[in-house]
Order: sequence, then C-alpha cells, then structure tokens
Amino acid sequence: MKFYKSLLLFVAISFSLVGCRVQLDPVEILTFEQKLEKLFPYAEITEMEAKDHFTKAYQIILEEPLDHKNYAAGTFKHYVYLSHVDKSKPTVLITEGYNANPSTYELSKILKGNQVQVEYRFYGKSRPDSIQWQYLKNDQAIEDYHNLVTKLKRLYTGKWISTGISKGGETVLIYKSKYPWDVNVAVAYVAPLINSPEDIRTSAHIKTVGSDSCRAKITEFQRAVLKNREAVLDEITNFATANNMSFTELSPEEALEYAVLEFPFSFWQWGGKCDAIPTENATSKVMFDYINEIVGISFYNDQTYVNLLPSYYQHLTELGYYGFDTTPVKDLLRVVSNPTNKRFAPKNVDLTYNPNYMNEVRDFVENKGNKILYIYGEYDTWGACAPIPKPHVNALKMVLKEGSHKTRIKDFSSEDQQLIYDKLQNWLGYSVTIYPLLE
Repeated sequence: MKFYKSLLLFVAISFSLVGCRVQLDPVEILTFEQKLEKLFPYAEITEMEAKDHFTKAYQIILEEPLDHKNYAAGTFKHYVYLSHVDKSKPTVLITEGYNANPSTYELSKILKGNQVQVEYRFYGKSRPDSIQWQYLKNDQAIEDYHNLVTKLKRLYTGKWISTGISKGGETVLIYKSKYPWDVNVAVAYVAPLINSPEDIRTSAHIKTVGSDSCRAKITEFQRAVLKNREAVLDEITNFATANNMSFTELSPEEALEYAVLEFPFSFWQWGGKCDAIPTENATSKVMFDYINEIVGISFYNDQTYVNLLPSYYQHLTELGYYGFDTTPVKDLLRVVSNPTNKRFAPKNVDLTYNPNYMNEVRDFVENKGNKILYIYGEYDTWGACAPIPKPHVNALKMVLKEGSHKTRIKDFSSEDQQLIYDKLQNWLGYSVTIYPLLE
C-alpha cells in the first residue's frame, strides 16, 4: 500500500514538473572591453591599434589616488597601455621610469604574452597641471602598480613578470622589495641602485673604464670645446633657432658648460666610440655636433628642463644621483663654478635626501631578491651602481662586455641568450613557452 502511494506521489510530481517550465536567468557574456570596464568602472578606456602578436590594445586612464593612505587628497589621471593576447598567457608589467610611449618590449616578444605598460606618476600625460611634490614618492608609485596588478590578476591568470629600463628597472627592484609575491619574475635592465645624491662610484668608473688614451682624448675634447667657447655658442644659437628652442632657465653659456661636464658620463653611458671624438683642430660645428650627439644640448632647453623636474626631485630626495668632476676643465669654466644637479630641481621645495630608502631596497635584492634577472653593459656609467646579489640568492646578473646603457638581451651572444632563456624557463615553469629572439 505504501508502495502505491509513493508511486502515485512520484507520478504527480513528475507531471507537475513537465507542466511547468523552469525560468533561468540569461547568461551574461561580456566582451573583453566590458570586462575591463567592470574592473575599472571609473576609468576612461579607449581601444587602440593592436600591433605585433597582440590581438587587442587599450589606453586606460585611471583616476589614481594622489595619496593611497588618504583618498581625500584627490586623484590624478594616470595613463596605462594594455596589450592583450590571451588571459592564460604570461603578463609583462612594464614599470616606466618616466613617460610611456606605447611599444612592444623585448620581454613581451620573448614570452609572446600580454603587456601592461604603466607611465610613472607625474610624468608625461600623467602629470597634473600643478604637481604636489609630497606625493611624488616611490612608495606611492609602488601602490599604483600593486593595486593595478591585483585587479588585473582577476583577468589574467598566467604568470606575471615585471620589467623596466634604467629608472624603470630601478622601479622594478623597488617594487620587488615592497611586494615580493606580486610577480613571479623580475627583469631589470641597466638599473642602478644609487648610494647618495652624488654617488662616487660613477666618478670612479669614469676614471677607470676604457683605455688611458681614450680617457685622455675625452679630456682633450672637453677642453677644446671650452677654448672655442664663442664659436660653439654660436652653433648652439643656430641650433636653438632652427629647432625653436629657448634657453631662459639656463643660459646657452651655462648649458654649454654643463654639457661639457656631463660629457664623460654620457660618453660611457651611451657607448661612445673613441675614434669618433673630434680633435682639438676640429671646427666649432664638428665639436658642437658631437657633443650634441652624445649629451644633447636640448637636454638644457626650457621644455626639457620643465619635463624633467619630477626626475630631479626623485633623484635628490630618494633615488640618489651622480656628481660632476670639474678637475679636467676647472680653469676654463666661467659660469658653473659649483656644478650641482640641484640646479635642475624644482625651486622652493623640500629636497631633503632620505639615505635609508635605497639602502633598504639594496639590502632586499642583494640578500633576498630571488628570481631577478639583471641586464647590464660593462661600460655603462650607471653599471657602477648595479646591485651585487649574494651567492645564495637565486638571481642571474648578465653584463655585456663593452656594452652600454642600450644593452638588451638581444645584444648577447647566442650562448649567453640561451643561458638567459633557460633561467627564465626554470623560474616560470615549463607551462610557459619561451620564444628566442631572432638574429
């Protein structure tokens, strides 16, 4: 009897279910751009042309907090460039040291993954009309990256790699020291960790790198330019007129003397060739063209002066910098009697240097900085300030013989490149494909 009652109940329920259709909510299928909009609801997102191996590309303008500890301080517009291929592929985070010009970085080509290129706060398009200097601190920038990566990891599920060049590479190391687990691997190109506002290691490098004869030729050229001061100044005037440049923050004469003092640093930094240095018998035009090629007289014009104010502020308060050696030309200087990089820093701003900041970063990367790849050029002046990882640290430092600040992975021999690829493979795991750069 109980069996029949149960059977009748089952039949009744079955008929009622057949007679009623269950209403299901429609499945929401979002486009990639809509997913970005959900991640960054207050950002301005614009699609761009996708290049190289990427399938989609976007400019993302974030409303970035000025102060990550006090949102009431306000926001600024922060530019990020995202290039997409696949959410499961590796994602390369590029921490620019200055402004960002959208391009495909070397490491993105090696991994054929996604790329997130971030302009440094207060540089380029991410610069407010009026800079509140107290918010231009490395820790604030690191929070920019940490928050961005945390959000994008909801979208990108593969391995994460951070990379940057020069000041951007320095930022890679700072970021790694503050958030060691945000990325799986860090790749720092020609990145200095500087000891002081005038790090003496750069001066020692300039006095010892290369040959005696080359260094002597550099000094001869410096002196020849200043001995032909008036004629070279005429060339500067002609160049400024032709290129619509103004020199009011620094006079042309001050710009000339700073360029001469800067020359040895830039010569070794950018891989100058000793045979190309003009002799003391060269014309003023030849002298100007060469110092303009190595240093760039435009470095001292008004527009560049304004553009680089954030850089000098950071170098003089946290990052450290280098000094000038007047010894070879002291008797020929007229206007720059006491050269200092404070000359290029913002005025009426606290420039107190924090000696502990970079020491803490150096202590971390040299003693605990695992899975960091360092790329340097032997002759690069900034290489004198490169960190030296301890033997127990799982890191790889590659120095290209006679290489400059332009040194990249592609410049190494095929054997050394393979060493780099093998190390990246080991760190990232064999689920990640490495695509060796073409010759």
